[in-house]
Amino acid sequence: MSDPFRVLAFDFGASSGRAIIGSFDGNKITLNEVHRFQNDPVEVNGTVFWDVLRLFYEIKQGLLKASAVGKFESVGIDTWGVDFGLLDKQGYLLENPVHYRDSRTKGLVDEAFRLFPKEDFYYETGIQFMELNTVFQLFALKKYRPELLERADRLLFMPDLLSYMLTGKKVTEYSIATTSQLVSIKTKKWSNAVFSSLGLPEDIFGEIIPSGTVIGKLSDSLCAELGIDTADVVSVCGHDTQSAITAVPSSEKDFIFLSSGTWSLFGTELEKPIVNKTSLEMNVTNEGGYKGSTGFLKNIIGLWLIQESRRHWNRGGENYSYADLERLALGAEPFKCFIDPDAPEFVPHGDIPGRVRDFCARTGQYVPGTVGEIMRCIYESLAMKYRETFEKIKDCTNKDYGVIHVIGGGTKDTLLCKMTSNACERTVKAGPIEATVLGNIAVQLMAAGKIKDISEARRIISESENVTVYAPEKTDEWREAYKKYLASTR
Repeated sequence: MSDPFRVLAFDFGASSGRAIIGSFDGNKITLNEVHRFQNDPVEVNGTVFWDVLRLFYEIKQGLLKASAVGKFESVGIDTWGVDFGLLDKQGYLLENPVHYRDSRTKGLVDEAFRLFPKEDFYYETGIQFMELNTVFQLFALKKYRPELLERADRLLFMPDLLSYMLTGKKVTEYSIATTSQLVSIKTKKWSNAVFSSLGLPEDIFGEIIPSGTVIGKLSDSLCAELGIDTADVVSVCGHDTQSAITAVPSSEKDFIFLSSGTWSLFGTELEKPIVNKTSLEMNVTNEGGYKGSTGFLKNIIGLWLIQESRRHWNRGGENYSYADLERLALGAEPFKCFIDPDAPEFVPHGDIPGRVRDFCARTGQYVPGTVGEIMRCIYESLAMKYRETFEKIKDCTNKDYGVIHVIGGGTKDTLLCKMTSNACERTVKAGPIEATVLGNIAVQLMAAGKIKDISEARRIISESENVTVYAPEKTDEWREAYKKYLASTR
């Protein structure tokens, strides 16, 4: 029996990163985490940055630890979307990439609409409007720091920037490019209409390459420094959402997924994008995926609300575990108040519990006082937001879906999975937890010719991973509460 084919996936989230070896024996993918590290943003004089050099140091540690347990054939990197680094003509990074939660884009969406009307903008790109999108970050640079743009020779999104540090190759992968809201939904190339309307420099963008392209090898200098063998570097689906979608363990062509993590991505996979008045009104996105597919989905603030609330309480000396918060939520009375998780005040770091209380007071609802009441409000509001999004996606696609596939780290949150099933009145199949990593690995295996196509990849993943099933309960109560949620968040 031949040895398994081994690849190395680096998966970067908004708060941590991992290096995981995927071993494929022809039937099953086995995961081995060799390195885990924090991804802590750094605020300097009012600007929030990513510590990208520290992240590259952690990549080196991951390479060393992976090499210590055996040879791997390729490396792939996925990260969050929209953020980027700027390189000068010599290939040097001009400054650390700015964090998408930085305030520099505040108010610029409406300003951009005066130059490029909202409907035209959406029909050109098919992407959900969010202040944090790359296009508005560039618009902020044009307005506040034009001298930095003038010095820039190339813009690289985060996974492409880290791959550049590994290989010296400057590439732009398709899935991560589409998160920018700078790509034409029709041509799948950079949109001249967006660049010209907003006065942004198109010449700093390189040609877009397909997901799954082998872009080069680990550089000789890096291999010599670390004392490791070289390996291919594959431009996987660089956007972590698209990596996760690649790993949805569904045998059905039409499926609904909820990629649950710091952000919740709720949607389906389509062969062609949907761009119409309904999708514009619901502000849904058409992101590029593997082999040019479309992730038709809504970005929703997700476990961030729970994570940041916990950080706020811990800063004040109240050290709650996630299990504590779930227990306290379960002990609180249901359906007393709701928030809109996507209200803009919930995006920045800070006092989320205080903002929850403020939202409820402003909308004339019961104001939660205890930790349990606040957590119950957050949990139920997320589940209701999923129901609202589910209804709108069904309207757009003219399809119904019997099962919701919950993937990613949020599958460990039993309470939220149960509430999602109850609110949406659908069976929830939760798993795999490591969907993003498995998608990253699957694209590397397809690039190497070890897996034939995405259908085979999904079948292999479904047979490699465990799935937990939740059936809806108390649907009448949730249906009535959903009406209250809609009335309270409008």
